[in-house]
Amino acid sequence: MDVLKLANVVKAAAREAGFDLCGISAAGEFRELEYFPRWIAEGRAGEMSYLAKRDDQGRLKRSSLAVAAPWARSVVVCAINYNSPQPYSTELTDRSRGWISRYAWTNTDYHEAVLRRLREVEAKLIAQASAQPKEIELRTWCYVDTGPVVERVFAQHSGVGWVGKNTCIINQGIGSWLFLGVILTSLDLVPDLPAPDRCGTCSACLDACPTNAFIAPYQLDATKCISYLTIEKRGEIPEELREGMGRNIFGCDICQDVCPWNREAPVGRAPEFAPREGLQAPSLKWMAEMTVDEFRETFRHSPVKRAKFSGLKRNTAIAMGNSGNLEFAGHLRKLAEDDDESVAEHARWALGELERRRHLGEDERTDMQKSAQK
Repeated sequence: MDVLKLANVVKAAAREAGFDLCGISAAGEFRELEYFPRWIAEGRAGEMSYLAKRDDQGRLKRSSLAVAAPWARSVVVCAINYNSPQPYSTELTDRSRGWISRYAWTNTDYHEAVLRRLREVEAKLIAQASAQPKEIELRTWCYVDTGPVVERVFAQHSGVGWVGKNTCIINQGIGSWLFLGVILTSLDLVPDLPAPDRCGTCSACLDACPTNAFIAPYQLDATKCISYLTIEKRGEIPEELREGMGRNIFGCDICQDVCPWNREAPVGRAPEFAPREGLQAPSLKWMAEMTVDEFRETFRHSPVKRAKFSGLKRNTAIAMGNSGNLEFAGHLRKLAEDDDESVAEHARWALGELERRRHLGEDERTDMQKSAQK
């Protein structure tokens, strides 16, 4: 079987399907995967129990492809750019607005959009492999964030990009605004060279994280990450983390916004990922007044629905408290009477935060007046 030809067919198919990058990795026991079991054991995954799923022998499925898919010999990694020409979250100064993560500005669930393209690549791989003499049983699996695979490790070993200090995949030419999809295959395809780490001494992402979610470079404590807190965390958010969440109501882009490799990141070409009007820095007033029916209609095909209606209301209350905008007091008093106790409790906290910030502002003005009189 001409595995070099198959590798070229895969990469050509990826380009035709609309992917920006494609690389091939061996399904190996890579050093980077050794950290995963300890990360789970330390509770860094929080309530994301799906990451800790085990097989019948008690082994973590995501710890190794030898556990999850022992038949796999190669991993095809495809990446698509979802960047848009809109400003970054670090440029948001309007205190009446919150932030929805860049990847969720569309009306398309990226899982579906990426998987559709991935299936096109898979079909051409199968067709080409089936036309050649069969040496092994051909098997393939496609995943977009849904399988027992630590995609970024194989993305690095496929040459698609390196794992940055913020744990995101970074490509030297495109940056880090990338959706990843993988195809596991029983074919021994010719692997690409791993991408070299180009983070160097830069620590911009680590320094910028307002909740101190990084244990160390390349190590994230998800339970402190704003993306986790606003999307995956149910119920009460630890009070000591709320102020650091700022006005993020779904996800967080800060560690990518400050990354030097994103300064000149090109805009993505895929039409499905074009931003919808109103979702870049949405009005917090609109979010607070949104009904459950409006939530379902607005985010029916969006990743935002993962936060659930109560979660988005809770996050909006926190954002209002962090805004320092006293005009939100009326909305927060209404949210403080919400039937959902989680929403109500966070709204009460936000009211207290607005009051605290008001007093701080008055104290600062008094100090300035006293200084001016001297």
